[in-house]
Formats: sequence, C-alpha cells, structure tokens
Amino acid sequence: QVQLVESGGGLVQAGGSLRLSCVASGTIFRYNPMAWYRQAPGKQRELVARITWMGTTNYADSVKGRFTMSRDNPRTTVYLQMNSLKPEDTAVYYCNRDPSTSFWGQGTQVTVSS
Repeated sequence: QVQLVESGGGLVQAGGSLRLSCVASGTIFRYNPMAWYRQAPGKQRELVARITWMGTTNYADSVKGRFTMSRDNPRTTVYLQMNSLKPEDTAVYYCNRDPSTSFWGQGTQVTVSS
C-alpha cells in the first residue's frame, strides 16, 4: 500500500519552530532520496530539503541554515525541523521521494504569523 502521511504543522509566530514528520510506505522510502516540498497559495510546489538514503542533505537557499531534514530508515520516516520561521514559510508541506512519485499525501499546513 502506497502512503505518505505528513503531520506536525500548525500556527506559529515568526521566529518560532515546528517539527514536521512524514511516514512513508517502504516502496517509496526504501533506498531512495526523500524530500520535503511546499506549496504556498498561488505558487508552484517547490522542493525545500532533500536527503539521500545515507543521510546527505541539501536545502533550498531560502531555508538554508534554518531547516534541518533527517530520516529514520527503520521507521520509514522523515522529519523537518524548522527554526526561525518567517511568514514567507507559510505553505502546505509535503514529503515525497526525489524525484517525486505521482502519489501525494494530504500535506500539513504551516502558517507563520508576523
């Protein structure tokens, strides 16, 4: 069964922190790079963080130094620690393989107030 289940979003003030989690099915997760994506209203979905199977990470310039992605391979789970949040981080956040599959979960809403 294919699944991507994101959680951990919420409403936070600028400068605050959130930790997102995503449980993926093994068919998507195992041995693949995983990524966090986000989509703000009226904008295209963008990749913000990526992690290889062995744990090497890459980040979009807009989140570098503030976001940290990690993965727990036995639990087929990825995390996104988001610190120093800004209003422009407001979006629905999704996880998926990189490159993404055609299946997407429901995402988790992150709203950062100024």
